[in-house]
Amino acid sequence: MFVELQLSATLENIASFTAEGEDFRWYIKAKCSSCGEEPQHFIYVAADESTEVKGGRGTANLVVKCKMCNRENSISVVGGSVKAYTCETGQFQSVVRFECRGMEPTDFSPRAGWTATAADSGTLFTDVDLQEKEWCDYDEKEDREVGIYEVKSSFKSVKG
Repeated sequence: MFVELQLSATLENIASFTAEGEDFRWYIKAKCSSCGEEPQHFIYVAADESTEVKGGRGTANLVVKCKMCNRENSISVVGGSVKAYTCETGQFQSVVRFECRGMEPTDFSPRAGWTATAADSGTLFTDVDLQEKEWCDYDEKEDREVGIYEVKSSFKSVKG
């Protein structure tokens, strides 16, 4: 099953923001597709980490054993699927695609590691922290505030 993480945000003088690097940690909550168990803590998936899947079924970026039914579930970031959020109208836009086996993402926590680009000056802001679901700074080139506000997330099942 393929699932896309979609974000919605209000941008103030920001053209785009994106997850920075292969080591970016996508913090999610996920439920077991087999028994429905959903732990209350966040786990992370990073494209630069790889774990063997039992039974010789290759590797995945995250392998988790369900505490209720003992099923081994996995999730991977699909290569080349990370995209910048560029929507000025606050609509949902896909920013990454996951391949999920036996688990389904239910919640997302944006946290740190984002990069934002100012709308007119092109000023690059690195290590943007969205843990509070908002961020603001000052663009000295344009002499004005910049910000990302009201960050919301959803997941959408898509065909491979």
